[in-house]
Amino acid sequence: MTAPGQGPGQAAAPEQAPQPAPKQGLAAELKGAVTPRAALLVIAVLLLQLGFITSYVGALHHPTPHELSIAVVAPPQVAPQLVAGLESVPDEAVKAVTAPDAETATAQIKDQRIYAALVVNPASTEDVLLVANARGPSAARAAETIVTGLEKAQGRTVKVEDVVPLAKGDANGLSSFYLVIGWCVGGYLVASILGVSAGAKPANADRALIRLGTLALYSIAAGIGGTIIVQPVLDALPGSFWGLSAVGALVVFAVGAVTMALQCLFDIIGIGIAVLLFVVLGNPSAGGVFPPPMMPAFWRAIGAWFPNGAGTDAVRSIAYFDGSDLAVPLVVLLVWAAVGVAVTFAAVLRRPRHLTRELVND
Repeated sequence: MTAPGQGPGQAAAPEQAPQPAPKQGLAAELKGAVTPRAALLVIAVLLLQLGFITSYVGALHHPTPHELSIAVVAPPQVAPQLVAGLESVPDEAVKAVTAPDAETATAQIKDQRIYAALVVNPASTEDVLLVANARGPSAARAAETIVTGLEKAQGRTVKVEDVVPLAKGDANGLSSFYLVIGWCVGGYLVASILGVSAGAKPANADRALIRLGTLALYSIAAGIGGTIIVQPVLDALPGSFWGLSAVGALVVFAVGAVTMALQCLFDIIGIGIAVLLFVVLGNPSAGGVFPPPMMPAFWRAIGAWFPNGAGTDAVRSIAYFDGSDLAVPLVVLLVWAAVGVAVTFAAVLRRPRHLTRELVND
């Protein structure tokens, strides 16, 4: 049979096999596989990872006391000598004050104004050191070590009395810290998921309000759920159930709102900035493993001003100290939440109107 366009007796031309694409060099393949944006993101992740290691190890590898507040309850002729002895501990380890009696010193410990108190018994060679393990076992141990050394130099002994003990299910005093860390993780993860699934920046103010409303509902559920776990399920923390739940909801919302705002400003990079703030800086400085007087200067200075540290302080206050010294942590959390909401709306409202209409139509 003759193919179209082929004369009689002519053989059909063989079909041409497809030619393979010419091989590109490794450099060209690498350029096509790894975009400059991807390369920058990988470098940013490396820096974030190294920052994580530096922050955690730097904050927690060598706890030493700094201005650990210890009150002295002693007769007037003895108290100045003891205060001077405590103040002479190297590296400004102790901030010594006086208290008129043991009852006042105990009240100051429970109000979180001091960490410990040395009560001198003039009629005996054994004195009493009042501590609060609920505020941090490491601080209590540091106070005991310092006071024991001072007493031994004077031929005296000391007996330790824990005036605010930890709950039975909170043996190491870390339950409040890990509870708040869990709440923080939920806050930035849910905000990140909302951004990835529906666009980093809401299309308009109504959608921003819907997204923040969703975050608020999630925050309430997370606050209640976390408190259920640490109270009736694990019996790890005492205190008001609804008080802890409210703090939990505020922590989750504050972290989530700021993460949402960072995504509005910086797109996916905002998630990395949120990790830097709340994981790299916030977690190790929160005063969970070691309270502020046991941490290096940088982490001691920033801890109370992050949601992680403020949340931990608030939970510990509700669980063990009848809500004393609660105002500052709550204000810190409210400020973070307000900033997150304000920046989110500002980022949405400043978007050009034509771009907003295109996003809504899409």
